[in-house]
Amino acid sequence: MAELDEFQTHRPALFAVAYRMLGSATDAEDVLQDAWLRFSSAQPAALRSPKSYLTTIVTRLCLDRLKSARATREEYVGTWLPEPVATDARRGPEGSLALAESVTLAFMVLLETLSPIERAVFLLHDVFDYTHAEVAAIVQEQEATVRQILHRAKAHVVARRPRFSGTRQQHALLMDGFIQACVAGDVEALGRMLAADVVCYTDGGGKAIAATKPVRGAADAARFLTGLARKGGGGATFDRIVLNGELTLVARVGTRVDTIVSIATDGEHITEIDIIRNPDKLARLAPS
Repeated sequence: MAELDEFQTHRPALFAVAYRMLGSATDAEDVLQDAWLRFSSAQPAALRSPKSYLTTIVTRLCLDRLKSARATREEYVGTWLPEPVATDARRGPEGSLALAESVTLAFMVLLETLSPIERAVFLLHDVFDYTHAEVAAIVQEQEATVRQILHRAKAHVVARRPRFSGTRQQHALLMDGFIQACVAGDVEALGRMLAADVVCYTDGGGKAIAATKPVRGAADAARFLTGLARKGGGGATFDRIVLNGELTLVARVGTRVDTIVSIATDGEHITEIDIIRNPDKLARLAPS
């Protein structure tokens, strides 16, 4: 089917939009299924730009989901973090720096603080390079309104943007030291690796041991992390794989993924730690 071939051509880009909008690969797949049903009944051959049409459908479906998801996430047990996804360590031909940064867990945590419309406008314009006029058409707002929304969203992002710097090698070295200190229960060594204002988010969803609130500050975070490793690390094996564009720690119990840990760094210290333990969010990750 020509329609299916056309849809599959744009599918990776559509998933990229939906995943960043929703923070859930499962929900993004559902949106793409709904988008395909609408696209296949819309006589695609008559469309001037199938990609623009599909992006519009996906964005509007995501906006609808985000509006209803806010109430659900407010009732979530503990901190809600995005569902991790496997990604290629290499940047693809379309992979701008903004696109690569926007898929990291730390940045997606930041996106959660935007309103649905701010998130859509910011991602479409600053990450996916749509013009103000194109964004206005997609979200059904006046161009002047879109510019105001974008200005507000960018100010919010700049104020809260995670501190990303340092090389992949520095990131890997900090990750190695982090693992060793947690496993050894060395609170002092771990504390030296953490920035003074480090924040640690853990997502257990009420189904695994996790803090119900963010843990802030090097001393408190070091004690919490070593305690978590002591309680939940028995019998676990540790591996490092690329998730959300970054080297990520994966703890497995047997073949089951039990925990993933992602860090953001400034090149010298760890500035943010995202820990996902909710088994529902780890189910898509293939066993080693």
